[in-house]
Amino acid sequence: MHTLLRLARFGLATLVLAAIGQQLSLHAAHGLRFANFFSYFTVLSNLLAALVLVLSACTPAHGERPWLSLLRFFSALNMAIVGLVFALLLRNLDVGLMQAWINAVLHYLMPVAVVLDWLLAPPATPLARKALGKALVLPALYLLYTLLRGQLTGWYPYPFLNPAHVGGFGGVAVYAAAIALGFVVLGSVLLAAAQGLAASKRMR
Repeated sequence: MHTLLRLARFGLATLVLAAIGQQLSLHAAHGLRFANFFSYFTVLSNLLAALVLVLSACTPAHGERPWLSLLRFFSALNMAIVGLVFALLLRNLDVGLMQAWINAVLHYLMPVAVVLDWLLAPPATPLARKALGKALVLPALYLLYTLLRGQLTGWYPYPFLNPAHVGGFGGVAVYAAAIALGFVVLGSVLLAAAQGLAASKRMR
């Protein structure tokens, strides 16, 4: 089981890096800014997921350290939000240069796969509740970066973060609050599910 899981993790990491690399080459070919490309939460979350998958694949079955468990939780939560936000807010928007297979990998396959990885191989030592608070730091910093950079450049990665598209910063705040609530709810579910599954495995 662990060998199959390791192979799946390496395979997924390779696939997502290939997808991001291909998308980056398309952006470069059209003269688009690299800074914009790496300002998408989807891209950043998928890159983190690839890193975490490789680290997890290189870790013995019972040798996962707390820091890696925390990173896996961060990654699973971020990817769950990527999938949810895309499905609810972005699915019907024109994805521009993004090829269909890249869209499928980044927005559909990886969110499901990373969450399944978290549930199929939960940390042997459950994470404390404060892990959820730590997981919210990166999205909060991302939001701050996006809004500050947007004011300087006039470019926003997502329409719901662009004040001009949602009735000003009040509209942005509403979307941000809704997504933050999603982080809290999904994060709580992922923590509780991992704890329950880990306890079930110990009882076998």
